[in-house]
Amino acid sequence: MDTRWKNKFIIAMITVLFAYGASGVLSVLINGREYANPDYFHTNQFRSDLDQYAGYLEMFELNNLTLEKAKEAIEVSEEDIHEHRYRYGTLPEQIDNIRSQYEYRIQEAKDTENNEFAKALTDQMNKRIEDITKNFESDEHVRPKVIKEKEEKIEEFFKEKEQLRDQYDFYEDSFTYYFEDTSTGEVYTNLTLSKSKNESPDEVMKKEMVYHTDYTMDKNYFLHIIMGGYEGFEQSLVESQSGYFKGQIGLAKNLPDSNMFIDQNNLFKQKQIVLLIYGGSAVLAVIAALIAGRRSKALSAEIKRWEPLYNKLPIDLRIIFLGLTVIGSSLALFLINDFLIDSYNILPRVIELIIVLLGASVLCGLTIVQLKYIAGEFKDLENAKAVLKKSLVYRTAGGLKTSLQEAFLNRSTGTQLFVVLIIIFGMGMGSIVMFFHPLFALFYVMLLAFAGIPLVMALIRRLGYFNRIVETANELATGHMGQDLPIKGKGVLASLAGNINVLKQGVKTSLSEQAKSERLKTELITNVSHDLRTPLTSIITYTELLKSGEVSEDDRSAYLEIIDRKSKRLKVLIDDLFEVSKMASGNIELRKERVDLIQLLQQALAEHNNAINESNLHFRVTKPDHPAIAFVDGQKLWRVFDNLIGNILKYSLENSRVYIAIAKVKGQAVITFKNVSKYELDDQSEELFERFKRGDKSRHTDGSGLGLAIAKSIIDLHDGNLEIDTDGDLFKVSISLNIEE
Repeated sequence: MDTRWKNKFIIAMITVLFAYGASGVLSVLINGREYANPDYFHTNQFRSDLDQYAGYLEMFELNNLTLEKAKEAIEVSEEDIHEHRYRYGTLPEQIDNIRSQYEYRIQEAKDTENNEFAKALTDQMNKRIEDITKNFESDEHVRPKVIKEKEEKIEEFFKEKEQLRDQYDFYEDSFTYYFEDTSTGEVYTNLTLSKSKNESPDEVMKKEMVYHTDYTMDKNYFLHIIMGGYEGFEQSLVESQSGYFKGQIGLAKNLPDSNMFIDQNNLFKQKQIVLLIYGGSAVLAVIAALIAGRRSKALSAEIKRWEPLYNKLPIDLRIIFLGLTVIGSSLALFLINDFLIDSYNILPRVIELIIVLLGASVLCGLTIVQLKYIAGEFKDLENAKAVLKKSLVYRTAGGLKTSLQEAFLNRSTGTQLFVVLIIIFGMGMGSIVMFFHPLFALFYVMLLAFAGIPLVMALIRRLGYFNRIVETANELATGHMGQDLPIKGKGVLASLAGNINVLKQGVKTSLSEQAKSERLKTELITNVSHDLRTPLTSIITYTELLKSGEVSEDDRSAYLEIIDRKSKRLKVLIDDLFEVSKMASGNIELRKERVDLIQLLQQALAEHNNAINESNLHFRVTKPDHPAIAFVDGQKLWRVFDNLIGNILKYSLENSRVYIAIAKVKGQAVITFKNVSKYELDDQSEELFERFKRGDKSRHTDGSGLGLAIAKSIIDLHDGNLEIDTDGDLFKVSISLNIEE
């Protein structure tokens, strides 16, 4: 008995030594490179913090560039003027573009007898044309605009700079610095120098710093960090900031131990000592475990004792167990490393460390033993084939039971029925054997209990399931839609039930679409009749009054003006209906060219600028900094934007916000328009694409109700996508168009 416990103790000690040694070797491999540095101040982590501080120091302390100086250094070159002048094309192109933006709206205002608005639009158009013309006539007219743009860039630059001040304050109390401007000789430092002792900065740094290093910085370093270059700054400004800051950065000896870097350095030294002791003792432990393992007869005997029992398991199951022990032992070794290297105080966690060490010992021992067992099975090729044939995967894949089940599921209904009938007939014929011997009777009863009764129950369930399918099919044939059939199993009845469910959903969808189509058709006829009859009725009425001959000359003129206006309104409605019909049929020609969608959207917004300012809506426009070039028909796409912005101004809730955004997403430009409707919206947002459909169901507002239908047709012709989404009274339109990368 004593010998047995002694052997177990020896085995336990060998596994513990090996686990401890393996964890130590792993720890050295993981941490050795980092802790080979003389102290924490030579690690990559500290160097990263030092470089970060140097960048912030140059930005906030060493560089004297102010916002005012940056603005004063602004210069406007001929290239700047030329770029601003031709940004949107030549003078004729820009004038034509402005006219195309305004003429349609001016004519629309005149048609509705809104002469004041028409005059305001005309004045605005002429003012813009005059301004564009002056751009091409005088450099002095362009110069203030260029200066303003550059000032805005510089202001944005300094705003981003101030956002980094908190990060600079985080480092400020730790570091001591001394720098000299190589171009001016000016000194910047927070180091206290004694004039009486006539000490040099180098001497003070060596004497008072626990760590110090030489450092050189480009004076334009922070421009590169923040702006990625000198964008928005003039060459003279860049030249004024040229040169270097040369000096030293250090950590003072009088910093408290609670200081982040001092604390990290102390901890680093502790871990160096721990790793040295840990790694050295681990190597000794591994050597001792290997020597003891080779010489221990008790260990060899224990391994051989369990080998026959272990080898009875299927090989795939053994490989799974091996994988689990490998994962478990690896995790345990990493845990030991964390305990010894990353823990600040090990003493309170000694018990945890012992438990983890024992667990790692057991798992490492099991892993090594299993590797030995499994490797022995694959030394001989024939033995390996025999072992693989006994695996669970091989037996499951090639087993008779699985093969019969798969074959039975894939056979036809007639074959299945034939097999079932043979089994039932065979069991009926088998009942005869009960009269030959009592043992036969016992065998038959067992066969009936384990095969006959389950088969009958299965047939009853199948029959009930079949009857339920038939009943549902009858209801579907009479037009009654009940609940979907449950899908049970993988047989032909389950497939039939699934198909009936699909047919039922198809019928429901078809009926719903048919009802919707009929409703929309009725609404279309009603809306068309209303929108066409209203101006036509006015024309007929005033024509009859004129024919009566009983009107004065002033009334005659007034009636003729009304007839003229209503006839033009009628013409607009008919033209819009004709245009949307042409677009729907694809019988329209597009004049595509390279167009900046951001610029086109800005032009559309600029054209509505007066209406936006006069409204009580608050527009929020978001756009990228770089152009979004697409190959499109600019005039027709501009009409899409014009229609959508016009709808926003017409149908938005007063004093609400309007969000317009354009973004680049995976080779596409996505333009979104969001506003809150003053009219209650239905959930069926797709119906808003229907012709003569309006958000104002009372149809008191101007418009034909064809705007969204025309817009969608234009986007479809450009191989794009226009979607409408409503959430309560929130109305959102999303347009997606392909752009050049």
